[in-house]
Amino acid sequence: MTKKPTLSFLASHGGSAAKEIIRAIQNKTLFANIGLVITNNKNSAISQWCQDNGIKTTCISTSTHPDSEQEDKAIKHALTAVATDFVILSGYMKRIRQQTLKRFSNKILNVHPALLPKHGGQGMYGDRVHQAVLNAKETTSGASIHFINEIYDDGPIIAQQEVPVHPDDTVETLRKRVQAIEAMLYIESITQIIKNY
Repeated sequence: MTKKPTLSFLASHGGSAAKEIIRAIQNKTLFANIGLVITNNKNSAISQWCQDNGIKTTCISTSTHPDSEQEDKAIKHALTAVATDFVILSGYMKRIRQQTLKRFSNKILNVHPALLPKHGGQGMYGDRVHQAVLNAKETTSGASIHFINEIYDDGPIIAQQEVPVHPDDTVETLRKRVQAIEAMLYIESITQIIKNY
């Protein structure tokens, strides 16, 4: 039997995709183990959800580690301590630094709320992305799952799924349409990666 890979998560706020992936693991629809959830916000909704659901969680931030290199080292060690095989980003609002990138090269996945390479890069996250899509008068948007590297939203794309952009869309309506596909696209992508693991 194939070894179940261990997935750990980095999230800053609600971690909606992380929750869905964890539920898929708990329901045995995703062949993996849960490592831990790291947040940089001790009062985040994902932190509380983890505590309520018995998921190991820790806060590593500039509050706990003011020096960015020490923060990076702490994240790397926390992930390594639970034998993490893949790191899943779920609305993590910080840059992944060199030690963690090196230790988990081609093993850190992110979801971006647009069809990369369009509307990606530094500062392009959340509603900023949806506003850029609307400003560009795009007729389609969607979600991209990609590996991360040193450059924002530049790593190899694993999967993409399109959604239509309607002429009367607002940032909120477009966000909801994209969010509706993100978790399932993430789960499908992780499933494919695990098959080749």
